[in-house]
Amino acid sequence: MSTTSRAAAALPSAAGPSGSPRQTQADRSRDTRAKLLRAVVDCLVEFGWAGTTTTLVSERAGVSRGAQLHHFTSRGELVAAAVQHVGAESVRELRERAALVAGGHQTSRTRAVVQLLVDFYVSPLFAAALELWVAARTDAALRVLVVPLQSHLGRESHRLAVELLAADEARPGVREAVQATLDLARGLALANQLTDDRTRRARIVAEWSTQLELRLTTPHDHAMSTP
Repeated sequence: MSTTSRAAAALPSAAGPSGSPRQTQADRSRDTRAKLLRAVVDCLVEFGWAGTTTTLVSERAGVSRGAQLHHFTSRGELVAAAVQHVGAESVRELRERAALVAGGHQTSRTRAVVQLLVDFYVSPLFAAALELWVAARTDAALRVLVVPLQSHLGRESHRLAVELLAADEARPGVREAVQATLDLARGLALANQLTDDRTRRARIVAEWSTQLELRLTTPHDHAMSTP
């Protein structure tokens, strides 16, 4: 074997043991950051805002304190990144859910959209966001971070609801009906925080879907003349 060949053979392979490309330092850094942010959400859901400490987050993520401090030097930095992560993941999940109910008959679609919105708001992501919102009420620094998250999520959920319902917001009362649907979904999510409210929630979703369907499909002139 030539000197060049021997030198090449001594170099580390770019592929891992299974033949897949080795992770770069940048890949590992992104993975560690993602683990930490997922751990923040898990801790917020399980332990609440007060119980979500940097030590607990690093333990839940399975990374060393040194690795955590490399990415986030303080709880404030970690919280700021977590707020952005919760917002981005919430919008992503909402869009994925929306893709499952697009199309279909208007009546069944209305029920499916209402159910989609309610299911989203009773999800762990909303529980994590709720912990941040409650804490932000008395924490001015956190409120600066959370208010844009709340506004963005509200706009995105309203936009998707209008799109999926094929709602004409130029008609009187339609925009308010869509917003009432979102407010109802958030209220049902709050009611579910302490006890399992799914039975009552199912009845309310069914009834409100019927009322919303009437609002969306009743001709404007008839709706105006109805007492």
